[in-house]
Amino acid sequence: MKRNKLQIVKIGGNVIENDVALASFLKDFSAINNAKILVHGGGKLASKLALKLGLQPVMIDGRRVTDKSNLDVAVMVYGGLVNKNIVAALQANNTNAIGLSGADANLIQSVKRPVKEIDYGFVGDIVKVNSNTLKLFIENNMTPVFCALTHDREKQLLNTNADTIAAEIAISMSAYFEVELNYIFELKGVLKNIADKDSVIPHLNKTTYKKLVENNTISSGMLPKLKNSFDALQKGVFKVKIGATQTIKNNGAVCTTLSLK
Repeated sequence: MKRNKLQIVKIGGNVIENDVALASFLKDFSAINNAKILVHGGGKLASKLALKLGLQPVMIDGRRVTDKSNLDVAVMVYGGLVNKNIVAALQANNTNAIGLSGADANLIQSVKRPVKEIDYGFVGDIVKVNSNTLKLFIENNMTPVFCALTHDREKQLLNTNADTIAAEIAISMSAYFEVELNYIFELKGVLKNIADKDSVIPHLNKTTYKKLVENNTISSGMLPKLKNSFDALQKGVFKVKIGATQTIKNNGAVCTTLSLK
C-alpha cells in the first residue's frame, strides 16, 4: 500500500536570524501540500541573550556546553521567543501550527549526556520519539513545530541538537509515512570548496561521503549533519536533502541529495 508523504524540515540559525529570509521560508513551508513538521534551533540568538545577561556561552568543537543558567536562556529563546514567533507566522500563512518541545505530550525523551572527556552539562541524547502521539497531531491537520528541547521524564529539560531531533523524528515517522528530511540553512548544499559557495555537490552516497571525509573535502561543521542524514536513510527515511530555503519550494533547486547507494 502506498504511504502518504511527510516532509520534515529543519531550519538553521542564520535563517532564523534573518527576518526577511525567515518570512519567505515560512511562506514556502506553508505552501507544502502534504503533511509536514518543522524543527528549529536558535543557538545564535540564545548566545546573544546570554551575553546580555552577563553569561558566557561555551562551545567545544562546535557543540554547546549548557550549564543551568544557559539552559534557562535556551528554554526562554528556543521554547518561547523563537518557537512562538514561528507558530504565529505560520498561522498568518494559514498553517495550523502547534509549538512543541520534547516534553509536551512526552514526545521526545532523552537522557543527560554522560560525562566522558567533556562535561556538556544539561545536553540531551535522544532515546525515544513518541511517534504514535505525533501521528495524531498530523492526522488532525496540525503542523508540529519543534524547538531544540527534550526532557528526561524526571522533570529535567535538556538542550538537544536540532539536527538530531529532526533525524530522530524522521526515523520514527518513517514507520507510517514516506518521509523526506530537509536540512535548510544559508548555503546551497554540501560544498566541494568552502570558499566557493557555488561548488555544490549535487549527490552524495555513503561511498563518496567517506572519500570526501578522508581527503578533508567536507568541513568539520558539516560532518554531524551528514552523520545524522545517513543514519536516517539507513533506518527507513526515504530521502534527505541539504540546501538553502529554495530547496523546499523548487524541485529543480540546486541542493545536495543524499542516498545510501
